[in-house]
Parts: sequence; structure tokens; C-alpha cells
Amino acid sequence: MEQDLAHRRPFLFLSLIIAIAYPISFYVNMPDPVMIAWKIAAVGGLALYALRNHSHGNFLILAAFLTFYALGDGLVELKLIWGAAAFAIGHIIAIYLFSRHRRPQLSPSQKTLVLVIPIIVPSIAYTIVRSPTEVGFDAALYSFLLSLMAAMAWSSAFPRYRTGLGAILFIISDLLLFSRLKIGDDNLLLNLSIWYSYYFGVFLITTGIVQTLRKKEVRRVMPQ
Repeated sequence: MEQDLAHRRPFLFLSLIIAIAYPISFYVNMPDPVMIAWKIAAVGGLALYALRNHSHGNFLILAAFLTFYALGDGLVELKLIWGAAAFAIGHIIAIYLFSRHRRPQLSPSQKTLVLVIPIIVPSIAYTIVRSPTEVGFDAALYSFLLSLMAAMAWSSAFPRYRTGLGAILFIISDLLLFSRLKIGDDNLLLNLSIWYSYYFGVFLITTGIVQTLRKKEVRRVMPQ
């Protein structure tokens, strides 16, 4: 199965290997540029995977927001606000993509979830990092954009238990990251939880989108 994945989807396979191994860098002494490049390569591989399918249209939009996520992974190691800015741009592009693929109809519970996520998540983020106040406000503002992306992903036509769930994992990762700002970064379990919930969240978002777009293209080219 691994050989089949490596052969048919080499960038996806490479991304997985890089991401799974990345926590080694937590405890191995290496130059910062090498560690940053390693981190960027994980989601960067997902962007290449998207482009390998097609380099235009929706695949290009997908690759664009994945590129900003990968850039954010590197910049956050240099300065938190730089990384947050790159992720924010990625979220905006993702929101645009999800808005192009709206689900025709939502159940009442699904509508409620979509409305509640952008309210609850920023509130939790602010509560976690409310001291100092300006940091809490920045966290709430960023979390609102993140939660709006997640709400749009959940209400989109892409698979909820891939793309939607992936967006929720992304939220969990960032809330854990905010917690680390308060308690310090020497907790291995917390560091692993942040990284893997983030990466596999983005992985699920990506594969859910690609799977759906490829099915649409197959239906489009099939003779009627």
C-alpha cells in the first residue's frame, strides 16, 4: 500500500513522511534554517500534490492557500505575528474556495454549528491568552478568521468528515498553541498534539478537496 501511494501520489507520500518525522527536530540540535525548511516541506508537499493534479482553477486556489500555510509554518518560527499573517492570508483564500462550492442545503443542526463556531472559538482563544489584553485581542481576531474558514469548510460541498473535520482539527491545534503560549513549550505531549492535529487537519482538508474536484472532472469528461 505504501509503495502504491509513493508511486501514484509521490508528493502526498513525501509530505506524510516529512510530517510524521518532523517532531524529531524538537530534540535534535540542528541549524534553524534546516529545521524551518523541514517544517515548511510538510505542508509544502501538500501544495505540490494539489498542483500535480492540475495547475489551474480550483486546484490552483487550493495550492495557493496551502502555500501560505506552509509559509506561515516557517515564519512563525521567526516571529509569531509574521506566521499569523501568512496563515490569515491562507484562511482568506480557503474561504474563497469554499464559497465557490457551497452545499445546496444544510440541516438545522448544521446551520447552528456553522453559526456557533465563529462565536465560540474566538471566545475560547481570548480566554486562554487574555493577559496581556492586546495579545488576547489579536488571538481572538485571528481565531475568528480561522473559525470562519472552518465554518465555510463544514458548510461546503466537500466531504464533512474529511475537509470539515480537518478544519476542526486545525482549530484544535491553534487553541493548543495558544495554551502553549501560557504554559511554555517544554511539554512533549502538547507539542506533538499541536503539530499532528495541525498537519493531519490540513492533510484531511487537502485530500477531501482533491477527491471531490477529481470526481467532478471525471463526471465532466465522461460521455453522456
